Amino acid sequence: MTEQRVVTWAVTGSGGYETAWIDLSATGLRATGRVVGLKPEPYWLAYELETGHGHVTRRLQVTAETLTGRNRLDLRRDGGEWSIGGRPLPEVVGALDCDLGMSPLTNTMPTLRHQLQTTPGEREFLMAWVSVPDLTVRPSRQTYTHVGLTERGARVRYASGDFTSDIEFGRDGLVLTYPGVGHLLRAD
Repeated sequence: MTEQRVVTWAVTGSGGYETAWIDLSATGLRATGRVVGLKPEPYWLAYELETGHGHVTRRLQVTAETLTGRNRLDLRRDGGEWSIGGRPLPEVVGALDCDLGMSPLTNTMPTLRHQLQTTPGEREFLMAWVSVPDLTVRPSRQTYTHVGLTERGARVRYASGDFTSDIEFGRDGLVLTYPGVGHLLRAD
């Protein structure tokens, strides 16, 4: 069964907001989102995200606009191979997920796949990390560790390089609070 949601986060890390229309099921998600941010420069972006079974990324399409122009990204994962606009992206081979910079939504996929919002454990991931607003894709090693249950869901420690943050996820796997990045304003 698919649950349809409209979710808005205040994205304090960019001085902006993100709203996503999400179709979420036990095995995957589809989302269309709009983002406005002020850091590192004023920008807006629009994205479409599609995952397959196990919440594994299939495609992320993003358009970002800044004062100096427009960037577009068509990032695809097919059979374990990643590409941008048909060009192979070997540096992220083995990654299952994309991670859109300053977007609380993309932390949902690995959390749901491993049920870290309900079950103890620690997982290490290679991500196809997308820098915003330039939309450059880089490999990113990340660790997610279930810290404990909360009244609303669970706290999961996110670590990548020198950055660490304890993210609170709802029972549905969506981010409630992400210190340094943002917090949920509304979910319908």
